[in-house]
Amino acid sequence: MASNKRVMNLREDLTCAICCDLFRDPVMLGCMHHFCKRCISTYWKNIRGPVPCPQCRQEFPSRQFQTNYLVAGLVDKVRASSSDGYVKNVEKQLKETLESQRSKREDYISMIRKDKEKVDALKKVGAELQERIRADFYALHSFLQEEEASLLEQLRREQEEWEQVLQRHLEVLKGAVREVERAVGALQQAADTMDTSVLVELPDLNSRSSLQLGEGQDFDCNVFSSKYVAPIQYATWRKMFQVLKPGPAPVTFDEDTAHPSLILSRDRTSVVELQEMQPYPRLPKRFVQCVNVLGAQGFASGRHYWEVAVGTKPKWDLGVALEAVDRQARVKLCPENGYWTLRLRCGNQYSAGTQPWTPLRLVAHPRRVGVFLDFEERRVSFYDADDMTLLTSFCDGPRGKALPFVSTCVTDPGQRTQPMRFVHLPVEFL
Repeated sequence: MASNKRVMNLREDLTCAICCDLFRDPVMLGCMHHFCKRCISTYWKNIRGPVPCPQCRQEFPSRQFQTNYLVAGLVDKVRASSSDGYVKNVEKQLKETLESQRSKREDYISMIRKDKEKVDALKKVGAELQERIRADFYALHSFLQEEEASLLEQLRREQEEWEQVLQRHLEVLKGAVREVERAVGALQQAADTMDTSVLVELPDLNSRSSLQLGEGQDFDCNVFSSKYVAPIQYATWRKMFQVLKPGPAPVTFDEDTAHPSLILSRDRTSVVELQEMQPYPRLPKRFVQCVNVLGAQGFASGRHYWEVAVGTKPKWDLGVALEAVDRQARVKLCPENGYWTLRLRCGNQYSAGTQPWTPLRLVAHPRRVGVFLDFEERRVSFYDADDMTLLTSFCDGPRGKALPFVSTCVTDPGQRTQPMRFVHLPVEFL
């Protein structure tokens, strides 16, 4: 409304007082009033002598006026804005702008709704994770409290038993002292009197005390304390592996799946590449195109964790593979082909096994890699086993039976082959 009013006022200001229409070729008189050039010329046509201004009646000795190009430009704009085409164009622009703003509003509302859904999902996941963390730590706390109570009870019982033994021994010693004191008194009296009758009544000087001193003197405080000054935390930590869920799985390699150029250790926990392929029985489960090998232990449910020692080996692949992967073909190690892997190339180029590869920026170079397989969450995660830093994680884990997977990769010419091995905790540390 205010805009329309301003336009109407401007139109009035640009209207000729003679023809009552918008200026055409506007000219300005000395009194600063404006008229159409043709209108003022016609108005002055029949006037002789000085000519007046039609508005203020000021007279001018000559018929002079000045063309006002600024006013002419404003008139053209007002005239153009008044045309049907211009109005339609403005209406079109307004409509398009309105639709654009409405679309933006809907987009923002949709983004707000999605962000709220993300916040709600975050709160839900956070609450679930809190419960899981509390449950996991409750199990650890319960185990530690039970171990503490058991050890303290063992200490209490053993201490009481030794106290009773030592107390009995102490009583025996006190009785022995009293007996000796009586003998000393009798002997002292005999020595003082040297009376023959007394000597006759003296007890046998060589007789020994009838009291039994027992075994209390065998107690060794150092031996007793050494049982409880031992590395209790380490011993308890070793026991804790029995209750961890998941605990480190003692996985081994399946020799029947190993590529012919791979050789396993006797306990099947270590694998190393050979320079030449070895004779091998042809089995459908054996890898023949890539230097791969699978674990002998497969999993189809639950949560599982194991560690692979990679040392300073400059390239490798490791992770999880479906039991149904094609062993006879060379394929990319990605979830679409049944592999969830972490890879290393050139000694410092780490990648997650996706399509395409996802480069990873790791602060440290892990010597041991932990693999966590969670069927409940369908998640496969990789950790630096030294400090349990998360390296990468897949949220679309396997469905169906899966096995540990290792590829030594082909050693570059001039480099020394290095083994990869499953770490059986807590027996060994690297």
